[in-house]
Amino acid sequence: MAIGPSLEDLLQKPNKKDEESETSELREKIREITIKEKEEETEKKAAFIGLPYINLVGFGTGPDALSTIPKQQSKELNTICFFNDGKEIRLGTVEQTDEVKKLEVELKEKHFAHVATYLISQNSFDHAFKLYDALPEIRKFIKGIEITEEEINKFEKEIKTFQDLNERIKKVSITELVTLIIAGAIKSRASDIHIEAEEHDIKVRYRIDGVLNDVAIIDKEIQTKITSRIKQLAKLKINIVDRPQDGRFAIFLKNDRIDVRVSALPTGFGESIVIRLLVASTVGLSFEELGLRGRSYKTLEREIKRPNGMIITTGPTGSGKTTTLYAILKKLNDQETKIITIEDPIEYELGGINQSQVTKEYTFAKGLRSIVRQDPDIIMVGEIRDLETAEISIQAALTGHLVLSTIHTNDAFGTIPRFLALGAKPFLLAPALNVAIGQRLVRKICENCKQEVKLDKESSERVKKLLSLLPEEDKKEYKIDLDKLKFYKGQGCEVCQGLGYKGRIGIYEIMPIEGEIEDTIIKGNLSENEIKEMAVKLGVMSMVQDGLIKASEGITSVDEVFRVAE
Repeated sequence: MAIGPSLEDLLQKPNKKDEESETSELREKIREITIKEKEEETEKKAAFIGLPYINLVGFGTGPDALSTIPKQQSKELNTICFFNDGKEIRLGTVEQTDEVKKLEVELKEKHFAHVATYLISQNSFDHAFKLYDALPEIRKFIKGIEITEEEINKFEKEIKTFQDLNERIKKVSITELVTLIIAGAIKSRASDIHIEAEEHDIKVRYRIDGVLNDVAIIDKEIQTKITSRIKQLAKLKINIVDRPQDGRFAIFLKNDRIDVRVSALPTGFGESIVIRLLVASTVGLSFEELGLRGRSYKTLEREIKRPNGMIITTGPTGSGKTTTLYAILKKLNDQETKIITIEDPIEYELGGINQSQVTKEYTFAKGLRSIVRQDPDIIMVGEIRDLETAEISIQAALTGHLVLSTIHTNDAFGTIPRFLALGAKPFLLAPALNVAIGQRLVRKICENCKQEVKLDKESSERVKKLLSLLPEEDKKEYKIDLDKLKFYKGQGCEVCQGLGYKGRIGIYEIMPIEGEIEDTIIKGNLSENEIKEMAVKLGVMSMVQDGLIKASEGITSVDEVFRVAE
């Protein structure tokens, strides 16, 4: 029995088809080796120039990612988007040119997302680029409504006052009416729109710089049509009118995005609708833009650079606590730092940060336990409401994490008594707490109609008494002369809608937990007044004092400071 080919078989000429097959296989092998060498070269080049490397052959790139960059631009730059989940965009480029760097910036500003660029080989790009042809034509899809710059400009030209808005509303269709109300709110810098059902009509109010203002009255007959249109936008059930509903949608402007939260609440005269406008660009505020400066700025900047501990912001709802925490996160966010948040709800999406939202099952306490196991450097907890969340936060701060959170007290001095009231152990709280921040938001005087005013005798004496208690260092820095103080007020004009104010700024008290305060915490049973006395000895400036300094500089008014802070 033959166990192999015979001598005759071996001497026969090879079959032509076999020869071609072998040649083809050889070519394919050479091609594979060449591709592998090119990939290795690209990987080495990526390491040399400090970029991550990826091979896109076999990588599942979806249509949402591909549509991030138009086909023609992708071809011209040899750059492709292979990942886009709304929060993070990843690009693959054959060469990181200045044009590619410019594209990174454009995508970051357009999508409000973190953009990362990877180095890829030409073969990798060619393979991924073919997906453009394999997919059907990609159509831009906007999840929300788009208010164009033309509509905003039209509103700006036609409507100078709330009275103009009230008149214009009576002459438009339901669809245009809702758009006009929202466009008006954006133009007026409103944070909330209230559409309230009353017995004989519907009242529209804007919350501008923290204060509600009546802007329009709408005919009661079209109430159902208005609420239905808003519910439709927010994907709420139109037929449900006897219980509360919450929804959301997005508005896309040319250079910004506004996340819109809608709340519908049944009342005696029909549904009350509240629309909250969250402007994405607001997150980009720096410490200086928030109103932090001088020693307060330096203290907070020093404390956030510490690798562990707790930074707590305090104040009522709407005092800017979340915006301050986001400003801190923005300052600390880099590629070497892992940041995870747990919020209720996620107010703004931050690129490069892992954000999670609480649910009935996923509470602050449960979420925090899971987050600690994710090896984060920085943790942000939306709010400390109970002992369990407080204890886990304190433990995290003591074991190498920087923890940012908020707690409901009137000022920074009430932070420690609040923790102790929740049941936190004083000997653990003292070393864990780095700094407590008390804050409020005050309206800024409109620069267009600002005029100097003279305070009455009682207010003048009150202001001088509070400013006289400032440390000499602060008096010198802010040039406080008690005999030459000047104060201002807005008279009201078209620029500020007749309000006299335009925009808001923070007033702060930054209390570092150190020295006598830290030593006294361990004893427990501390009162707010005792902590305040110790803080004053350390030179901590109160919110009212910070506000009065800003008032003396013409930023805000004395009445506004006392209204908000006392």
